Amino acid sequence: MIATEHFHPAGRDEAPAAAEIDVSAGVDLVEVRRVAALAAQPAGLAAVLTERELTYCRNQRRPAEHIAARFAAKEAVLKALGTGLAQGIRWTDVEILKEHGGRPTVALYGSAAALAAQRGLSRVDISLSHTNDLAIAQVVALWRTCPSAPPI
Repeated sequence: MIATEHFHPAGRDEAPAAAEIDVSAGVDLVEVRRVAALAAQPAGLAAVLTERELTYCRNQRRPAEHIAARFAAKEAVLKALGTGLAQGIRWTDVEILKEHGGRPTVALYGSAAALAAQRGLSRVDISLSHTNDLAIAQVVALWRTCPSAPPI
């Protein structure tokens, strides 16, 4: 756990209050050729990537690298959540999107979103990288903790 101090305007006499935050991380490394082989099968990616993810990847110069990066990202998110594909979570409950500046972002749906809300997920940061051969994703999840709640 890390403690972050709340900002107090100048002149206030009270001591800063601390908010507790739990941090979890997930990382995954994927071989591009293995994911490309999955993508070549009929309906190979339908249960893994959302339509928006598929559209984005197929519009890239090297689609297999982007598909592999999203696969790695989903694995990394599930690791940071601490669930894998348990508790009713499906691959498509995790969607990897891009913000306007190009930064990747995570959207959660269904069981993944419900679990995140229940456990107090505050923020997810993600980083993706890929080459012709490998794709990697790293995720850091920040969780709000409640002093009276038992740890998960």
